[in-house]
Amino acid sequence: MEHNISVGLDIGTTKIVAMIGRKNEYGKLEILGIGKSKSLGVHRGVVNNITQTIQSIQQAVQEAEAAAELKIDGVTVGIAGQHIRSLQHSDYITRPHSDRVIDDEDIDRLINQVHKLVMLPGEEIIHVLPQEYKVDGQAEIKEPIGMYGGRLEANFHVVVGQVSSIRNVGRCIQSADLNLEGITLEPLASANAVLSQEEKEAGVALIDIGGGTTDLAIFRDGIIRHTAVIPFGGNVITEDIKEGCSIIEKQAELLKIKFGSAWPGENKDNEIVSIPGLRGREPKEITLKNLSKIIHARVVEIIEQVYVEIKNYGHEEQKKNLIAGIVLTGGGSQLKHLKQLVEYITGMDTRIGYPNEHLAGDSNEDVTSPLFATAVGLVLDGLKRQERKKIEQQVEEEAVVEEEEVEHPTEDVEEEIKAEPVRERRSFLDKLTDRVKDFLDNAE
Repeated sequence: MEHNISVGLDIGTTKIVAMIGRKNEYGKLEILGIGKSKSLGVHRGVVNNITQTIQSIQQAVQEAEAAAELKIDGVTVGIAGQHIRSLQHSDYITRPHSDRVIDDEDIDRLINQVHKLVMLPGEEIIHVLPQEYKVDGQAEIKEPIGMYGGRLEANFHVVVGQVSSIRNVGRCIQSADLNLEGITLEPLASANAVLSQEEKEAGVALIDIGGGTTDLAIFRDGIIRHTAVIPFGGNVITEDIKEGCSIIEKQAELLKIKFGSAWPGENKDNEIVSIPGLRGREPKEITLKNLSKIIHARVVEIIEQVYVEIKNYGHEEQKKNLIAGIVLTGGGSQLKHLKQLVEYITGMDTRIGYPNEHLAGDSNEDVTSPLFATAVGLVLDGLKRQERKKIEQQVEEEAVVEEEEVEHPTEDVEEEIKAEPVRERRSFLDKLTDRVKDFLDNAE
């Protein structure tokens, strides 16, 4: 596979998407191929049937390979699911030499300390996201590197998940003959694809309504502040229609997509859809008013749960106000009148998020659908990871060359070598990816 090409694999509850993309000469993302398959072995974002999931992954990957005329070997995968939770935590370290400036190592030490938090059995920390730092009691420091101080503390947003679920995803990918190149939290991937930097600065809540789960990610001042996964999505709406109208799932899904609306006042009483009965039975007649009542009830429940999370973050405080409001994405965001309903319940400005923030201008309309927000985000993430690796390699090569050139450095030269660019700190997801890989390699 070429170097500047990346593959995102979105393992969802309703569909599995494999998307191949690369950066064009303008730095925008160009999608080369998409493969989509029905996801059979996933429930509420968690793999519950390995064999079926492997088959679905292979099908999606083959379709994408055929479309792009490329062979895929490595993928960046998203994790979500009802086992993901997040917490706020603050921690500190005391530095032995307060007369030296704070550097990367101090921050790594502080972050590693967070890793010692005791979790519930089977849970592991997936993401540790520093919010803001304090140096010797001076608060609201965004970047403490280069400052002097004895006590370094920080508030962290810690995302926790079940390690067995993550290993199962890794196992599926390995068994589908693919390399696991990276793991990303799905709400973060969707946010990358859909939100602009201005929105992240101003404060925004991204709600990604998938089939099995609804993911929430809140940004403010360009930093992720809160994440949550709510174990309801578009599928429960379909279930409700199926039960409420006594029809089969396929018909319920079609009804929802074609005639569904989140706002019951829209439909007249006399608007009726006729649905063919099962083998030899009478057709069923369903009023659109009833249909939208069923949808409305469930959507209100989902939005209210998300709104509780937004309130938990504290958006009513002035410092935490979300000026850019709410952005809805994911397949569930295509429901008619959903935007109006969300605005009505939360009182916040709302827009539908299409993943065209980083896409090349001539992208196919299919790709810019909210359905593919996560997949686009995963491709972007994979490209970013490749760029980081390139920089690291360059830094290492330059360091080797420097060592050869300098036999007996004087002190001045030593200082210069230290001033080489620092490698970007590896994120926990990179370390987690390595751990999952090691586990899979040794588990056989």
